[in-house]
Amino acid sequence: MAKRKMKYVCQECGYESAKWMGKCPGCNNWNTLVEEIEASSAGGRHTMSRDGRSASQPESITSIETKKEPRITTGMKEFNRVLGGGVVPGSLALIGGDPGIGKSTLLLQVSSQLAEKQLPVLYISGEESIRQTKLRADRLGVSSDLLYAMAETNLLDIINQIEQIKPAFVVIDSIQTIYREEVTSAPGSVSQVRESTGELMRVAKSNGIPIFIVGHVTKEGAIAGPRMLEHMVDAVLYFEGERHHTYRILRSVKNRFGSTHEMGIFEMKEEGLREVMNPSEIFLEERSQGAAGSTVVASMEGTRPVLVEIQALISPTSFGNPRRMATGIDTNRVPLLMAVLEKRVGLMLQNQDAYIKVAGGVKLDEPAIDLAVAVSIASSFRNHPTRPEDIVIGEVGLTGEIRRVARIEQRVQEAAKLGFKRVICPQKNLEGWAPPESIQIVGVNTVQEALDEGLTR
Repeated sequence: MAKRKMKYVCQECGYESAKWMGKCPGCNNWNTLVEEIEASSAGGRHTMSRDGRSASQPESITSIETKKEPRITTGMKEFNRVLGGGVVPGSLALIGGDPGIGKSTLLLQVSSQLAEKQLPVLYISGEESIRQTKLRADRLGVSSDLLYAMAETNLLDIINQIEQIKPAFVVIDSIQTIYREEVTSAPGSVSQVRESTGELMRVAKSNGIPIFIVGHVTKEGAIAGPRMLEHMVDAVLYFEGERHHTYRILRSVKNRFGSTHEMGIFEMKEEGLREVMNPSEIFLEERSQGAAGSTVVASMEGTRPVLVEIQALISPTSFGNPRRMATGIDTNRVPLLMAVLEKRVGLMLQNQDAYIKVAGGVKLDEPAIDLAVAVSIASSFRNHPTRPEDIVIGEVGLTGEIRRVARIEQRVQEAAKLGFKRVICPQKNLEGWAPPESIQIVGVNTVQEALDEGLTR
């Protein structure tokens, strides 16, 4: 008979302890250790096959044959872009997002598009009944005989249905509701989530079936459950956006089959999610003309250039320590750039509050936006607006120099396509390529040169 022993498992990081502790040593969170019963076999696990040989043999890396497997393309180009070109057979992907953001809507639309291509799809809902899923399908206009829906939380029954139907695509909504009978802890616990995900990964790899699982998020915005869950899956996607706004952003933070910096943009409508093929127009449609502190930058999101507006507001402080606030960029970058402007340009910013924002809710983390942030700060401080037809690109060094950026050709082409007339960029980026005739390229070497070119008098 199997021996039973008690253990305490942290519900945030998966740390295991033989006794209860108020503070988890793994993640330093309080009151996250929960008592669970662990069943272990007295004889231990077998590591050898019946004939005494190891189950798998090592092979030389040069003798292993590889083949490029075709991806399953959906009807959403933005969804395919984030995944790296389509769904990879046998992959396990995790998608997270705030409640009500549209995760189930997105996956149900993708399931419908694959079913219309004569591919059987199994949609498993652990949080809603079949009738609730049907109501959402009717609202989205989803109707296909090859789209199978099931309301089930028992992992064994789910695997049996997968082996019977043999679908080409499986959706699990959500992983926190799935449980294994062998695990004694409650559904949603670390042990249940870890064991269920591991079993689903085995099913996906052995049968070549792509499985998408939905994960809840914590109040900090991270996917709930142990961090090892993100290490087990092949791709981790975040569905972001404000619930009271219509635009949603699908972002990949891990992808074993593609780029980890891709971004897909959707608009939520009554009939479901609609793709936004040109996000630059969306981010710039409400830009104020002739306003001080506004600069447009061409940022790379994966393989796509996106034009966004960076706004800055500089005002005298009424406190001893001036405030430095930023939305959409790293907060630590703002005082660094302000120090460069003080030392290299001569702007007295030490008694000024600074508020920086990336319009549209986009998060930018590449160094190519440094010069645009610096120009916006100087524009607001001097109350001199930038030219509305200018794009500013460049990385700012601590000595005030402007360093080259990557993929300047794609950024300039995107600016020319949207009607901009001039691009202020690093002088080093002007070598080895020919810009479009409709746009003027201005190379600068220092921040002072960029301000002289970019600010009006």
